[in-house]
Amino acid sequence: MLKKASRVDKIPRYAFADLDKKKQALKQKGVDLISLSIGDPDMPTPDWVVDELITEARIPANHQYPAYEGSGKFRQSVADYYLRRFGVRVDPSTHVMALIGSKEGISHIIWAFVEDNDVCLVPDPAYPVYNAQTLLAGGIPYKMPLRRENGFLPKFEDIPTDVARRATCMFLNYPNNPTGAVADLRFFEDAVRFGREFGILVCHDAAYVEMTYDGYRAPSILQVDGALEVACEFYSLSKPFNMTGWRIGAAVGCKEAIDALGIIKTNTDSGQFTAVQHAGARALAQEPERFIGHMNDMYKRRRDALVDGLSQAGWKMEKPQGSFYVWAPVPGGANSAEFAEELLEATGVMVVPGPVYGEMGEGYVRMALTVDEQRIREAVERMGRHLKKRQ
Repeated sequence: MLKKASRVDKIPRYAFADLDKKKQALKQKGVDLISLSIGDPDMPTPDWVVDELITEARIPANHQYPAYEGSGKFRQSVADYYLRRFGVRVDPSTHVMALIGSKEGISHIIWAFVEDNDVCLVPDPAYPVYNAQTLLAGGIPYKMPLRRENGFLPKFEDIPTDVARRATCMFLNYPNNPTGAVADLRFFEDAVRFGREFGILVCHDAAYVEMTYDGYRAPSILQVDGALEVACEFYSLSKPFNMTGWRIGAAVGCKEAIDALGIIKTNTDSGQFTAVQHAGARALAQEPERFIGHMNDMYKRRRDALVDGLSQAGWKMEKPQGSFYVWAPVPGGANSAEFAEELLEATGVMVVPGPVYGEMGEGYVRMALTVDEQRIREAVERMGRHLKKRQ
């Protein structure tokens, strides 16, 4: 019998891999499944980005190993984007590193800053990777509860001083997955102040920074004075440009963090295909605001169709100002997993039980706006009929 590493037993199976298998099994049975489970955009990557990839893929030099830190063209495009979008000036050679998707960078920054018995401050509920990678690195996740009454923002003053002194890393994520909550610059000022006080690297997962509605526009943590001393932001092209399968993102921020991340990465991977990086540079450079605005208008219509429709059916929930997720309290205070299974069996609509994202997710389910509006309206009709039956 093979003896696997004990670290593997410390973490659960990745929930979305299991959800994907369940979806495939249901489809094979002929179920007319409407999956609101995974945040994978259903719209295509823009033609002008695909065309750039084709052009760049025909250049023989791009077929060789890429630069470890990322191509100069891509890193410059990220720096230009940060200046244009946030008014933040970063040096592409020292403050920016290309990633094979932001998930890779988030995982590796933990290995660069967390070792045995170090504390990593992790939101709850949250993207499961923060917790899992902390455990794999031998660290101790300290859960920062995100509660509705606090706007789903952690309260730094509630973190015990002895815990903060043991912490080497903290994760934030706004607009937030799974809650859809948003943060203002004052919150990030408090986060940077906390990081500087205790010598903690503040990692901001900015995967949804461009997905905002109703006049709200998300800030970057790097807009805060002094943030470049203690903060690292993880930007992804996956969601704003429908490029989840391309695996391209960037770490931007503290030089010390970028250097440490580079040591892990250069000993682990060989970087992203240069042609993909250059296509990403084109995405960031060619009037991205117009395309992103078009996508946000679409997601807003889907959000309104879902929330308004279910509210009319008696299931009350709030409209998020960011991300493409709706974080809905389970009607009647039922168990999240049981309610999600009930919906699936009765309606063929798949949602994600809140505890997938942590203990504080109990009592909620997450719904992703990644199917077209007609199918969302169909899902609303099915769930609405079921809700009326169970009243």
